[in-house]
Amino acid sequence: MSVFGNYSRYYDLLYRDKDYEAEADYVHSLIAKRRPGARTLLDLGCGTGRHASLLAERGYDVVGVDRSPAMLAEARARKVTNGRTEFVEGDLRSVRLGRKFDVVVSLFHVMSYQTTNSDLLAGLTTLREHLAPGGLFVFDCWYGPAVLNLRPSVRVLRLEDDATAVTRLAEPVLHPNDNVVDVNYHVFVKDKQSGEVSELREKHSMRYLFAPEVAHFLSTAGLAQRELVAFMSDAAPGLDTWTGVFLGGAE
Repeated sequence: MSVFGNYSRYYDLLYRDKDYEAEADYVHSLIAKRRPGARTLLDLGCGTGRHASLLAERGYDVVGVDRSPAMLAEARARKVTNGRTEFVEGDLRSVRLGRKFDVVVSLFHVMSYQTTNSDLLAGLTTLREHLAPGGLFVFDCWYGPAVLNLRPSVRVLRLEDDATAVTRLAEPVLHPNDNVVDVNYHVFVKDKQSGEVSELREKHSMRYLFAPEVAHFLSTAGLAQRELVAFMSDAAPGLDTWTGVFLGGAE
């Protein structure tokens, strides 16, 4: 089954407790400090558009790109009270919009889905192709030192709304010689009205990244790393920082 195929139907429910408002405020604060006056923003791998819509409400004109039609359908249904949003179907590795943006972001570990060197370089090249002169990039990823220190573990998540109850089992397999973790999802979905239970399985392969290799790929793509911070912080990441945030611009 393709990544985020049927899974996308339950994505927002599974991440209902994720604090998108606080994360949008955090990204906005990073931009305000490092690229004041930014107006246009590209969100690569926007998913169901929650970050994109919230950033638009903070005054940006946002274009979101995702390769999942199901995710984009959810994104386009969102109401935005300030700013503007546009959502485009496209692959992070190859999409070319013919436009430049003050800020390019890629959030919620999208870059970690680029598990091969060629895919990671292609994604960063796409980022560079859409970055305006003096522009800022912001992307997060699984941070290698913490992944190896903390180790991924089996997790069970149970959530429900008025119509649906979802149980998700996540079983990770670490491949240390490839810098990749395969997260095997087994999801049970219960229709609360009919009592019918369906299930689906997906494997999400995630690459954990280290600062020196990211610096190499950024340079190859014509970009320069200027900062590396822990997610939701301005502090340097450490051995307990699962998510690192890379910031920079064109070389």
